[in-house]
Amino acid sequence: MKIGIDKIGFYTPHLYVDMNKLAVSRGVEPEKFTIGIGQDRMALAPITQDSVTLAANAALEILDEEDREKIDYVIFGTESGVDNSKSAAVYVHGLLGLNPYARSVEVKQACFGATAAIQMAKGHIALHPESKVLVLGSDIARYGLNTSGESTQGAGAVAMVISKDPRIMVLEEQEVCLTDDIMDFWRPVYSDKAYVDGKFSNEQYILFFQKVWKAYKEKTGLQLKDFEAICYHLPYTKMGLKALRTVLDETTENVQERLKGNYQISTQYNRNVGNIYTGSLYLSLLSLLELNEDLSPGARIGLYSYGSGAVGEFFTGVLEPDYRDHLNTEAHKQLFEGRKEVTVSEYEAIFQEVLPTDGSSVELDITEDPATICLAGIKEHSRQYVNKNR
Repeated sequence: MKIGIDKIGFYTPHLYVDMNKLAVSRGVEPEKFTIGIGQDRMALAPITQDSVTLAANAALEILDEEDREKIDYVIFGTESGVDNSKSAAVYVHGLLGLNPYARSVEVKQACFGATAAIQMAKGHIALHPESKVLVLGSDIARYGLNTSGESTQGAGAVAMVISKDPRIMVLEEQEVCLTDDIMDFWRPVYSDKAYVDGKFSNEQYILFFQKVWKAYKEKTGLQLKDFEAICYHLPYTKMGLKALRTVLDETTENVQERLKGNYQISTQYNRNVGNIYTGSLYLSLLSLLELNEDLSPGARIGLYSYGSGAVGEFFTGVLEPDYRDHLNTEAHKQLFEGRKEVTVSEYEAIFQEVLPTDGSSVELDITEDPATICLAGIKEHSRQYVNKNR
C-alpha cells in the first residue's frame, strides 16, 4: 500500500521584521544575518496568534468536507504547547469542525515532533486504509530581545493530510532513526524561553546527520546520486548546508551541483519566515516543491529531521504523477505578499505583549489580525479561540 502526503498547507503570521534593519539596530553587520545564518525576514506572531491558531489556519486552506469526515486522527507536533494537560490537537479539531469520532493528541520531542507524528500516521493508515490523518507542526520560536538566538526566531505552521494513495508524495518504508540523551537545546517547564548551547547543538545536528545517513546507505544501498534533493530541518537556512557539505565528496560534481542547487530552492520560504521548529523541515519541502518547476514525478527526496535533546531521522519520499496540481503555490505566494513589515521598535513592543500568567482574564482585539482563526482572550483560565467563518 502506498502511504504518504496527500495535501500540505502552510501559514505564517501577517507581520515580519526585516533582518537587515534588525542587524543595524543590534549593531552588527547585516551580512551576519542575511549571509552568515541565511535569513532575510523573521515572522512575528501578534498576541492573537499562538501554536493552535497557526496550525488551524494552516489546515484550514487544505481541508474539504471529505477530509473533515475521513480524518479520524489529529496529531499535533509542537514544543510551543498552550496547556500542560489538554492537547493542542483537541482545540484544532474543534475549530475545524472535524469528525467527532477521532483521536486527537499532541506529541513532543523538540523539532522532531511532526516527523514522529508522520510515522504514527503511517502506522494508523496501514491498519485503517480508508482513514486520513491530519499532521500538524506548529511553533513560535522565542529566545528574547537582544539575545544570541534572536535572529533565528520565527513563527508558523505546516499542516499535512496523510493517506493511502497520496497525490503529492509517497513516503518510502525504509528510514533510520537515532536517539541520544544530550543537552544542546531545552526549555524547562518554568521558562518561557529556551536554553541552548549553540556550538554544541550545531555539532550534534551534523553528527546525527552523518550517522543516520551512513546507516541509511548501509540499510538500503542508495547513494547521493539516487536523490534529486535532500531537505533539512532548518533552525536557520545555513545549518542544513553545513551538514550537506560533509557528504558531498561521496558523489560526482554534477550530483553535487544538483543537490546544492535544490538545497538553495528548498530554503527560500524558511529565509522569509525563520525557525518554526517542528514545521521547519516541511516548510523546506514545501519551498522545494512549489518553487522548483523542474522536479519530475518519480523524483526521490531525502528528508533529514532533527530535534534537539536529541532525536534525528533520515527518511525519503517519491513524488507522485501530477503532484504539482495538488499544491497551493498561488495561495502561499499571496500569503507572503500580503504580509506587513514592522519597524524594529514595533517588533520589540509586540514581542513583549504576553498573556497573563496569574490566572486573570483578558480580552484581545482581533480586528487587526487578518487570520481566519485567532485567539480572542482568556476567560476563567480558558483560552477563547474564534473562527471568523462561523
